[in-house]
Order: sequence, then C-alpha cells, then structure tokens
Amino acid sequence: MSSTCRSGSTSTGLGDDTPSIVAQGWTTPPGGTVVGVSDTASSTALLTDHYELTMLQAALQAGTAHRRSVFELFPRRLPEGRRYGVVAGVGRALEAIERFRFDDEVLGALDAGGVVDEQTLAWLADHTFTGDVWGYPEGEVYLPYSPLVVVEGTFAEAVLLETVLLSIYNHDSAIASAASRMTWAAGGRPCIEMGSRRTHEEAAVAAARAAYVAGFEATSNLAALQRHGIPTTGTSAHSFTLLHDTERDAFTAQVTSLGRGTTLLVDTYDIAEAVRTAVDVAGPELGAVRLDSGDLGLLAHEVRAQLDSLGATGTKIIVTSDLDEYAIAALAAAPVDGYGVGTQLVTGSGHPTSGFVYKLVSREGDDGQMVPVAKRSKDKGSVGGRKYALRHLSADGVAEAEVVGIGTPPRDDGDDRELLVRLVRDGAVVGHEPLSAARERHLTSRDELPLPARMLSKGQPVIPTLHLD
Repeated sequence: MSSTCRSGSTSTGLGDDTPSIVAQGWTTPPGGTVVGVSDTASSTALLTDHYELTMLQAALQAGTAHRRSVFELFPRRLPEGRRYGVVAGVGRALEAIERFRFDDEVLGALDAGGVVDEQTLAWLADHTFTGDVWGYPEGEVYLPYSPLVVVEGTFAEAVLLETVLLSIYNHDSAIASAASRMTWAAGGRPCIEMGSRRTHEEAAVAAARAAYVAGFEATSNLAALQRHGIPTTGTSAHSFTLLHDTERDAFTAQVTSLGRGTTLLVDTYDIAEAVRTAVDVAGPELGAVRLDSGDLGLLAHEVRAQLDSLGATGTKIIVTSDLDEYAIAALAAAPVDGYGVGTQLVTGSGHPTSGFVYKLVSREGDDGQMVPVAKRSKDKGSVGGRKYALRHLSADGVAEAEVVGIGTPPRDDGDDRELLVRLVRDGAVVGHEPLSAARERHLTSRDELPLPARMLSKGQPVIPTLHLD
C-alpha cells in the first residue's frame, strides 16, 4: 500500500490508478509528515481537566508535588467482543507534549477563571516537562492491561498530561482498531477514509491519520494531507450531476476536467443507463464507477457484466454507503475493487472510545525509594509497580501471550518481543517517526496474531495477558 502523497495537485479520483485505486504520481513529503502552521503554534496545556490543576495546587502546598512518580495508560479490557486493539495517536501525543506549555495567554485564562492560586500560576509559568515517557510504538497491536504509555517524572508534571494523553489515545486507537478490522476484511482491496462530515472537524483529521496507520490507502480530508502527508482522493457528489441539465453533460464536464481515469458516480438516476453513458463519454479507459446505494453486492455483479460487455474491462467498481467491516466482508465475493468508508469508521464501528485509563502505579516514599501503589476499587482496580511488556511468540513466530510484569524484564530467550520503546528522554521527544513506519509496523504486528484474530464474530482477546510478579 502506498505511504506517499501527491505533490502539487489534487487527486483525480478513486479510479485513476494502476494497480491501486489511489492515483499514480505520489511522492513522499520530507520526513513523511506535513504539519500545519496553526498546529505547531498553539499550546496544548488547556486540553485538560480542571481537577488536574487543583490536584497540582494542593500537592504543591502539601510538599508532595515533586515526589517521583510513575503513571501508566492502559486498557482494563478490550471493547466488547473485540479480539485485539491497535495503538494509534502516538505521534500526535508526542506533538502535544512538545506544545504543552503555560504561556501568557494560557496563564491569563487560568487567572481570569480563578482556577488556581498565585503560587500555582507561578509554578506553571516556569513549567517544562523533564521526565521520561515509554510506550507501545504506533501501529502495534495491544491486549487487556497492555501498558501502552509509561510516564516517569514528578507527580506534578506527570499528572498534568493525563487528560490530553487519554483524549488522543482513546480516540485514535478506537479508529485504528476499527480500521484494522476493515482492511483485514477487505482482503487486499483498498479502503478510502471519507467520514469527515460525520464527526467533529478536528476529530475528522485525527480519524484520517489513525485509519491510515491501520492500512487505509487515502482520505477525502484535505487537512490530513496538509498536516500529515496522507494521500487524498475524490471526484464528485450527486449534486454535481444534478447541477447539469443531463447526466451526460455532468459526465462530460467531469471527464473533460479530470481525465478519462476519473471515477463517475452512476446511481443518481438509472444505474444501467448511467453506466452506458459513462463508457460512451469516457470510452473504455474510464477509471471507475461508484455505487453509493442499493444492494451493493447484486449491483456490482450487474455493473461488472455491463462494463465488460461495453469493452470497459479495466474500469473499476468502487462502493460506498455506510460500510463497516461486516458489510465489507459480505462483499468479498462481489466484483468490487475498492471501498469508501465514512460514518462507521470515524465512530469506531460501534466503539468510539478505547476505554483507556491513566493511573499512578508507583511513587517516591519518605525514604526516597519507589513504592508501588494501586487502586483497589471493585471492577476498577489497577496493579501497582512500573511495568514491562513482552509479546511471547511460538517457534513459528505466532503470538501466544501478552506478558506484563513488574520491574526488570527477564533475559530474552529468543521467543519474546519487547513492546515498550523510549518516546521521551529527559523531557525531549525522541520517538518521532514517519507514518510509513507505523503502517508497516501494524501489518507486521497484526500478522503475528493467530488466525482467530481475523474473525469478525464477537469473542475473547485472541491471546491471553499473563501477569508476572
């Protein structure tokens, strides 16, 4: 799958491609990422909850704010019925940490709102994160109790990151987890993300990025191109056909402007008549036709037969219309060449959040030693102590268990893969990477899972989580 973006022009549509449905001519932007100026300028410090700062104020007054602490972000369970999850949002989280600063504008808002006292405002004015962050790299598969993020620092600096990290990871991992199931169900046929109209405008950009990590080929969202270098694609909607006096006029205008390799939407009126007109206007070089309503499987068979009879044997069939992983799987036997997925993707296909939590698991005692701490609430407990994580593999390289332990991991005996990598060292981000690396990692990690991971029916996690003391 392509990990590149088209430079200097817009895509001409889902159909002008060989062999992918994404148009040819893509080039990789420098570093694999494009970040908008507005994104790099704004502080992320207020993307948090009020109580993060009131805890800070009270801890400063009590003299406990500077105790060394370890927080962990993890799932207690997978979303109901899911067999695995996918980590996404790591790159966005690292950018958020870099921009987590209390500048004059932020401090002014806190002061005007009476959120904290003068002592705390003075501390925040001088605050810079100086701790360490470890985590699962982006695109990695996760299971229950996987320690996806480990934040080490003082209580004051680590607690402030709770909400922004949870917000990013919970959303992006939910989208990536759904996207992974969809791309697996697609069986190698490309998937395009097109759900911007069905979610918040900023969530739409994040969703496009997360879907790309989990194997989607492209997005319709242009901000995702600008900020992250994700390929974009799109041609026309029903309104374009309705604008013109006839369907032929609409098709002629589109082909004249975008070329014969474009994708024509053929279900505004009569599909069979539209297909005949499309091939007559564009010739057998027509890139693709798009179906957006009706019984997509049946229609795909009928349209494929019609295209072939008209000599357009190379014209592809793209389907859209409220697709999810189940609908995609149901179309496996249909002559479909690609899928456009919107609402179900950007809402996590029924699970719009991952259910991650962020808990203090270790803190400095009065004697200077680290002390494990844990929440004991019924059904919401945590396990104290700083964790390590390994993926135990069989001799054939198939994942058999998620191994989560406390302290120092055992010596590698050749069948365990370490999962935590350094993301931040002494306050400096060291974990940035291009999205292409996350995409490749996801495919490798997913392919390690046992075959039942491919099943779309509800079930238990595909491998168990083993807790070692």
